[in-house]
Amino acid sequence: MEELQMYRNEISELGFSIIENIYSPCEIEKIIGCIDQAALSNRETFRKSSDLFAIRQFLKEVPSVQPLVFNNKLKEIIQELFGKDYFVVKSIYFDKPETSNWYVSYHQDLTISVDKKIDREDFGPWTTKQNQFAVQPPINILKSNFTIRIHLDETDENNGALKVIEKSHLKGIYRPETIDWAIETEKVCKVAKGGIMIMKPLTLHGSNRTTNKQRRRVIHIEFSNAKLPEGLNWSEKLNISIA
Repeated sequence: MEELQMYRNEISELGFSIIENIYSPCEIEKIIGCIDQAALSNRETFRKSSDLFAIRQFLKEVPSVQPLVFNNKLKEIIQELFGKDYFVVKSIYFDKPETSNWYVSYHQDLTISVDKKIDREDFGPWTTKQNQFAVQPPINILKSNFTIRIHLDETDENNGALKVIEKSHLKGIYRPETIDWAIETEKVCKVAKGGIMIMKPLTLHGSNRTTNKQRRRVIHIEFSNAKLPEGLNWSEKLNISIA
């Protein structure tokens, strides 16, 4: 329980935390097996290029992976750090190959995925990607949400580990072009295979190109406990059974 309190404090104060040894090597291999089987098909939610393979709506597209991802360790962490009322609202699988030149500049995760577009003053702007609606919600929803990134490979600064700006989640909407490097602290989040990174969506984050010819596979899952206004629903809501 003391360790969990430490992680809770880190997430609250820094905007992120890293927890090792959530999945055994055997569990990781089973998860990868499910993904490799699904990757044999070609679906609308799959994105394949020389720099990146991604599966949007991952937990829906690869349902066999759900009991493996939500093992007892992860469910305990979700319950103890956030509460039983949280549910999945978005999931993506990223595979950055060994020779990838893919990089992501600093940004905050400011949108949520919903089932339709409605006119509301407090929701917007709107975008559409692969027939999925995304919208920037009121900031109180973003403040209560959190993301878990499950690492299927060893990840460091040489193969695209996330770099974050500590405490940036406490500054509301923070435009990357206004970052003052004289006062901000950048942290490269090295995560071992089988570990997870938990992050608040308002934490500024990005990643560099791969330079060591090492693969980086990550499952990105976003959680919320927010009730959306009438007429609007989460496009990928999935309840977690936490016994």
